Amino acid sequence: MRRYILSALCGVCLSSPAFAQEAAPLPSPREAEQSITIALGVGYLPDYVGSDDYRIIPAGGARGTIGPVSFATRTSYLYVDLFPRPETGIDFDLGPIAGLNFNRTTDVDDKFVRKIPDRDMAVELGGFAGISLHNLTNPYDTLAFRLDLKHDVAGAHSSTVISPNIEFATPLSRTTYVSATTSMDFVSDKYARYYFGVTPADALASGLPVFNPDGGMNKWRIGALINQSITGDLTHGWSIWGTVEYSHINGDSRDSPLVRLRGSASQWMLATGAAYTWR
Repeated sequence: MRRYILSALCGVCLSSPAFAQEAAPLPSPREAEQSITIALGVGYLPDYVGSDDYRIIPAGGARGTIGPVSFATRTSYLYVDLFPRPETGIDFDLGPIAGLNFNRTTDVDDKFVRKIPDRDMAVELGGFAGISLHNLTNPYDTLAFRLDLKHDVAGAHSSTVISPNIEFATPLSRTTYVSATTSMDFVSDKYARYYFGVTPADALASGLPVFNPDGGMNKWRIGALINQSITGDLTHGWSIWGTVEYSHINGDSRDSPLVRLRGSASQWMLATGAAYTWR
């Protein structure tokens, strides 16, 4: 289901229960993190990776910390951080990733691309490792450097995607939270050819030229999110959120007929909705 429920960028830092220091007594950063947030909304994103057609789909995300373990959704992937945040010093991030890649798993709108057979859903498992720095501007901000590694175990693209990430998130007050992210995806030849290649049979069916891409840096992206509490504060209650992401397809993938002739290397994703946080 290409129209998958989008665990949008809200999952990156949505309603992280942290806030700027004010006169009222505040919990410690460790205490403030003990919460669960569920978000729902709508997303606006390309029909497939590289398409210039867009569609509106349901959006959702989740994030929380229970005891020493924290979790968050990012796009259609679940991240579980097994290392608790220390009271002082560098925060090490390490844990598993599990998720699904729905790219081109159902019919698309483009009349040429939809003549190429749909792709199988990829089940991607892997892990991440990184470090997070805190107390740069206030006790509750985070600057994180993370490396993700995901491998398809379902026999779709049957390859590994490596993604370095940088994220900065901070509260502006007890009720307003913002974040910014940037990342890149590095893929293998198998991945590039599965999603961006055009075989002779595909060319005969669609009328597009044969194309056999190599891997490399597949795309880069930047994104931003704002979360605004409307009841309570960032540690509990209702909030509204909005996120925007721009990504650009690079290398051989950008030169694919699916992108160069029938789509666009520039990709936008927008999402908005409401969330509730429990402590």
